[in-house]
Amino acid sequence: MIETQPEDKTGTRFVERERRTKRRFLIEQEVRYKMLYGQRIAETGTGKTINISSGGVWFSTENMLTSGMPVELSMNWPVLLNDSCPMKLMIYGCVVRSNERGAAVAIERYEFRTQGSRAFQQPGIPVPVELRLPS
Repeated sequence: MIETQPEDKTGTRFVERERRTKRRFLIEQEVRYKMLYGQRIAETGTGKTINISSGGVWFSTENMLTSGMPVELSMNWPVLLNDSCPMKLMIYGCVVRSNERGAAVAIERYEFRTQGSRAFQQPGIPVPVELRLPS
């Protein structure tokens, strides 16, 4: 546990224990989110992850999100599988906190999805264009 000594409004120092039990990683990636209402999508948006752990993720949002609502997040994972295959991390969870800066989601489950090997992703091959001048 990490102990900090913040000050209250009167300037008195007190010891505050870090309540998180999972290690958080500072990973900044673009994230897309879908707020779910049953089987329907209630709201969508984009933001950036700020930090992530195996138990939760904090990310910036366009709007405040409703606490208690199920949410689906998707982000490109910053590491390639076998040094060649890009992956997408899908996170399914519930909004536990939100403010004007972002939202915290408790992770209920997650999965990595491959996006195809870069070895097989070729840039578009230019097609020769014939120019014919009117005669």
